[in-house]
Amino acid sequence: LPIAQILQEGGESSLHQLLEACVSAGRVDHVAMVMGLHPQYLSSFWKTQYLLLRMDGPLPYHKRHYIAIMAAARHRCSYLVGLHMGEFLQVGGNPTWLQGLHCAPQKLRNLNEINKLLAHRPWLITKEHIEALLKPGEDSWSLAELVQALVLLTHYHSLASFVFGCGIKPKEDQDVGNSCWPPSPHSDSSPASDDSMGDSGGTDAMQEVEILMERMKLLQENQREEEGVTQEEMATRFELEKTESLLVPSSDILDPSLQSNIRCFLEDPEFGYKDFTRRGEQAPPTFRAQ
Repeated sequence: LPIAQILQEGGESSLHQLLEACVSAGRVDHVAMVMGLHPQYLSSFWKTQYLLLRMDGPLPYHKRHYIAIMAAARHRCSYLVGLHMGEFLQVGGNPTWLQGLHCAPQKLRNLNEINKLLAHRPWLITKEHIEALLKPGEDSWSLAELVQALVLLTHYHSLASFVFGCGIKPKEDQDVGNSCWPPSPHSDSSPASDDSMGDSGGTDAMQEVEILMERMKLLQENQREEEGVTQEEMATRFELEKTESLLVPSSDILDPSLQSNIRCFLEDPEFGYKDFTRRGEQAPPTFRAQ
């Protein structure tokens, strides 16, 4: 992303944050480059990141990054998986764990079930899932540990959506692990981690946006021509389009080069999203927590 565009769109405040990040570590990651266009959002985001990954808490730093890897892998987000693999090693994580989930301690592997449910069908979580993790034993979780783990999982599930939505992709020569962090969680300016956005990723994203805009324009023109269409028929068309879009896998899932890097962190990889409400069927039970 050209720095001139950031200057034009984000103003001096945005540039100040990016420059401070560069001074700290010599580079700014792709997410921060995009969020730099919205300085207040970037500041809040990196304060949250700092609190989750760097401040005191029941989980060691390397386990926090491994949980981030598990969460991002559920959505096949190669950018976040690669980024936190580097962070995991930088804070002293065991490289053997990165060979796959089967090499991680059983305590972390026990998060797999609740991780996949939170990622794809959170309404299916029951109190039994929580009780199983808190059950006394050699690999049991304390309540404080589990709360932090669940917050990390949901945070990185959401961040994966942001990465995909903005078309952020890792560069082939991405040097993971070189991160810059805010000097304190109370700092107004919040730097980021890794290298600047690659031109190819930005170009691809722009092309996709242009194609989408063309499709929206055609839909609007067709709608004007079909003003006589009933609401029932429009609803039927919408349901058909929604169903077809859910059947189209993401590019990350189709790319065989990503499968080997991400699939090793997945158990039950075929488990995915399924409509919550089904016509003519009994609604699934929901877990309500006060």
